[in-house]
Amino acid sequence: MNYLNPANLAIIACPGGEVFADEVIVHLKKGYRRTFERQTVEIGKRYGLDREQVIKRINFINDAISPAPHLPGNIAAFRTPHFKVPAKFTLFPNGEIKAEILESVRGKDIYIVQDVENHYPVNFNDGDTKKSLTVNDHLLTIFVTIDAAKQAGASRVTLVVPVYPYARQDKKKGREGLTAGRIGKMLESLGVDRIITLDIHSREIENAFNHMRLENLHASYQVIRTLCRIPGFLSEDLVVVSPDTGRVDRNKFYATALKKPLALLYKERDYSRVSKDAMENNIAEVKLLGDIRGKTVFMADDRLDTGGTLLKSMQFLKEQGASKVICSISLPLFTGDAIKYFSDAYREGLFYRIIGTNAVYQEDLLKQEWYISVNITSLFAQTISRLHQGLSVSSLLDNRDIIVKLLNEGNLAPA
Repeated sequence: MNYLNPANLAIIACPGGEVFADEVIVHLKKGYRRTFERQTVEIGKRYGLDREQVIKRINFINDAISPAPHLPGNIAAFRTPHFKVPAKFTLFPNGEIKAEILESVRGKDIYIVQDVENHYPVNFNDGDTKKSLTVNDHLLTIFVTIDAAKQAGASRVTLVVPVYPYARQDKKKGREGLTAGRIGKMLESLGVDRIITLDIHSREIENAFNHMRLENLHASYQVIRTLCRIPGFLSEDLVVVSPDTGRVDRNKFYATALKKPLALLYKERDYSRVSKDAMENNIAEVKLLGDIRGKTVFMADDRLDTGGTLLKSMQFLKEQGASKVICSISLPLFTGDAIKYFSDAYREGLFYRIIGTNAVYQEDLLKQEWYISVNITSLFAQTISRLHQGLSVSSLLDNRDIIVKLLNEGNLAPA
């Protein structure tokens, strides 16, 4: 993160996305402070200036290029950037939503943050109204916020959605719509320049866009760090298992990084049966390609809704002789009664741990003994900062080199 005056970087949190946005802002502030301090030392050495002189000169330059007469704060110290833009969201009795931005954002680089899978009550009308929102409600909130930002003169609008809405409606099998791509086109028509998301279900969704860019982040680095903190994980007889053919590349990545063998589960589905919940799904038969008897199994998947497919896979793996099952989920939705079903499965010994990210706001899930939450807001903060400064994000989108390097150096081993 190079230091650049971030006065034009602004973040707006939609109802439901406040917690994620606030954590991202904490990391942004820390990152800019670290870079500021490092560059202060380096510039001081190079030009023979003391620390206070360098700080004053940097602040002078930032004041000079600011559209305001000057930036607030002590000119002899690091001035913490103000990133969050206050906004008011009104929910009318008929269900309509209005977004009002409460300070000028003209010419700013706006990042709108929303967690479309946050189904806990959120605040409207200055906190006087609390309401649980559906994905569709969250989408409408995004639409009105984008419109408010564009009407207020924002120079660029980036949408930060850790979970891309309607991502599973990406293929057409009959008389149905390609809604995942259609949602993207709607956002593009509203003036969104870029979307930042996590482990999108299908990269083909981006093909529906005309000009809008998609930055698809991965939590593999954070997941591997967490895995390696599980006592004895690296030394155990481990096999990486892909839960289905569509997740082979993801699990091959982990197998290669960890230098472990890769196995595959193949599921035959009966599409005449409708999946109702975690216990009633359309999986007719499961087959295994590989040997897992007496071994620890690690599986990685992109999202978990009701969890029926994963529960059936866990049960099958234990029946095939797996000694321990560990899973990672990028988008832990846990809809319906999924938490209850997984708690029952944990008591039955079907799995050891599930690792998920904080891409989805959860309260009940975090209380479970079997669940480990991985914080990915630092990854989003780094991406936002680099995009704002026009820097490359390649190393954040494909982090296999740093994972391999750290594994080889042993820096991911538990302390």
